[in-house]
Amino acid sequence: METVPPAVDLVLGASACCLACVFTNPLEVVKTRLQLQGELRAQGTYPRLYRGFVASVAAVARADGLWGLQKGLAAGLLYQGLMNGVRFYCYSLACQAGLTQQPGGTMVAGAVAGALGAFVGSPAYLVKTQLQAQTVAAMAVGHQHHHQSVLGALETIWQQQGPLGLWRGVGGAVPRVMVGSAAQLSTFTSAKAWVQERQWLPEDSWLVALAGGMISSVAVVAVMTPFDVASTRLYNQPVDGAGRGQLYGGLADCLVKIWRQEGPLALYKGLGPAYLRLGPHTILSMLFWDELRKLAMRAQHQGT
Repeated sequence: METVPPAVDLVLGASACCLACVFTNPLEVVKTRLQLQGELRAQGTYPRLYRGFVASVAAVARADGLWGLQKGLAAGLLYQGLMNGVRFYCYSLACQAGLTQQPGGTMVAGAVAGALGAFVGSPAYLVKTQLQAQTVAAMAVGHQHHHQSVLGALETIWQQQGPLGLWRGVGGAVPRVMVGSAAQLSTFTSAKAWVQERQWLPEDSWLVALAGGMISSVAVVAVMTPFDVASTRLYNQPVDGAGRGQLYGGLADCLVKIWRQEGPLALYKGLGPAYLRLGPHTILSMLFWDELRKLAMRAQHQGT
């Protein structure tokens, strides 16, 4: 892969993923509601307020209005900018240092870059999850936090739980993004190279990046969904006076409780919307990133 300065990759990666977020945020709202539905309850013992993708979109629109499908957008954009800016910057540094040329290097670099990005962006993801779960009482699933805005949510959490409260749930977010980032960056790079080798498409065509993103998205959803479900639960759970989660003690405890009380398939709750969200987001973000990098490299070549 041709390189651009890591600082440029930071801006391009953050911009690309923010653009993708605008289109895929409604799917994130639906996915969050489905993952919280029936929390720690056996199947058949709770009303299913959200059923499948199309019916769930309609349910959100009826309860919260059409703008309700963009709940948490500001927090989502903040998260995408922070997390992916750091992630692409660190991955670019690894490429520049030649680490991605080593066996397994792309996967390791993607995982480490993703972990750092997830840590930096965790407060924004915490607020995004809680805002997207909020709805009218009749359609509520999961704990309701009653935030009024992104800044209001950050201020409330800071005042009630202290600065460390903003990173509550990061133990689930870091593994989530590590596995997703490792799968995304390694499979996108190799899939794009594979498509180019087959010469099915013009080498500089945006369709090459699109094909690579489509292949990458399958891998991302397959490995990321169980961690995604657990992460949503950890971020949205109520806390006690000391800021400790009242439902889960951490990632492992959350995964075990979901398996035992809801069944193993519950770890893939919202899989359809998760793919419909992660698939287009992966495709769009990697496509935007790849095309923006090409523009940056052309500008770089013209300036030399």
